[in-house]
Amino acid sequence: MTDRLGRWSAGRGPLYALLAAGLRGLIDDGELPPGALLPPDRTLAVALSVGRSTVVAAYDLLHDEGRIVRRQGSGTRVAGTPRDDPPDTTGEPMFLDLLEPRSDVISLACAAPDRPPVEVAESYAAMLPALAATTDDIGYYPSGHPVLRAAVAEHYRGRGLPTEPAQILATTGGQQALSLLAQAYLRPGDRVLVEAPTYPGALEAFRAQAAVVTGLPPGLDGFARALRDHRPALAYVIPTYQNPTGSVLPTLVRRTLAEASAAAGIALIDDEVLAQLGFTGCETPQPLAVFADTVITIGSLSKSVWGGLRVGWIRAAPPVISKLARLRAVHDLGGNLPAQLAAAELLPRLDGLLRAQATERARRHAHLRAELARQIPEWDVPPVEGGQTLWIRLPYGDGACFAQAALRQRVSILAGSGLDPTGGSERYLRLHFLHPTETLTAAVARLAQAWRAYRPPATPTTAAPPLAL
Repeated sequence: MTDRLGRWSAGRGPLYALLAAGLRGLIDDGELPPGALLPPDRTLAVALSVGRSTVVAAYDLLHDEGRIVRRQGSGTRVAGTPRDDPPDTTGEPMFLDLLEPRSDVISLACAAPDRPPVEVAESYAAMLPALAATTDDIGYYPSGHPVLRAAVAEHYRGRGLPTEPAQILATTGGQQALSLLAQAYLRPGDRVLVEAPTYPGALEAFRAQAAVVTGLPPGLDGFARALRDHRPALAYVIPTYQNPTGSVLPTLVRRTLAEASAAAGIALIDDEVLAQLGFTGCETPQPLAVFADTVITIGSLSKSVWGGLRVGWIRAAPPVISKLARLRAVHDLGGNLPAQLAAAELLPRLDGLLRAQATERARRHAHLRAELARQIPEWDVPPVEGGQTLWIRLPYGDGACFAQAALRQRVSILAGSGLDPTGGSERYLRLHFLHPTETLTAAVARLAQAWRAYRPPATPTTAAPPLAL
């Protein structure tokens, strides 16, 4: 372990951030499994020839991320239950639903449509003649196929945001968009401002670059002051149907965010992946780039249309797009061409498709809330006006511990502690409402059974990092 950590210490950036990045890699790669005991501060400092304060700062950062647990008298351990325990008792990351699917578990953790609408197949059929007629084209487009870039640009123009194809980079979903932006803007020790709580996939993308994440309260009070005080390299917000809370920022706050970041010269990412998922009668707010064209906007069809349609994009100034395209070329030379052509066919129909689905999304949202109110009335379950998730506050205990109890009843949920870099959401859960109503009813029955048997621990449980969608 110390050999690998020594190689990290030779990098660039604050030493504690580099050490945290090295440990993070060991944990995420499984070389330090859940429950593993880490060396004491002084022991690791001596082994690496660094100051004890460096090790303490690195451990503190990993603790804030939920990757390690520090307890007086029992040392510092990797978060989670040792793997030789029964697998259904662990606080599991959300990707486990995908990597090790279990047919008997209802997942309320991974929020994405689980079946393609007929429009997806129709779009693939519509692009087949163009694909069949392709000649003298090897299909490598690091920036994205010109047809898709033009379609995305037109999509934004239709929403009142003038956009040219040169401002668009196609990606393999919104997660790759975040990863590319993190690589382009962050170095070890750089600070990123986010909402607390926020989308855990973004937290993982930033932490993969050894960045330090600073959370602001819902509504982003103090955003401009935080820009001055922290001088972050990057800021990230989800202003419309925020993941996980479902909140929508008012127009005045949106303008303030965009103008303050532009004035400070700090890149601001506007995550619009969920922006068009309002219920019936909800008007989609404009992107933040309407107020300052320096804002970087990301979007995706994977959340709004189907999880298997891995097509997303980044809208930014052409020099930023060129830089990101160079990074993209190193990764994979460009995305799946047939999927991009199909997405270009689908985008002009997207507004109508989402309006047609809005009533059903609202019905499932109302059904899940009604079932929770009937079977677990003590939970606080505020309604939302769009998006895909409910943000639930437990009356006692902590979300990570209850998530383990829920998994024993064969339903997976996401604990709030993995979504909040400030550590302020231990008593929260994130549940999605995308399943058919009969599945939601069955899931709530299992949650109610878990809740009746639940006994909170004497000290809060730290969830394993969710790496979530």
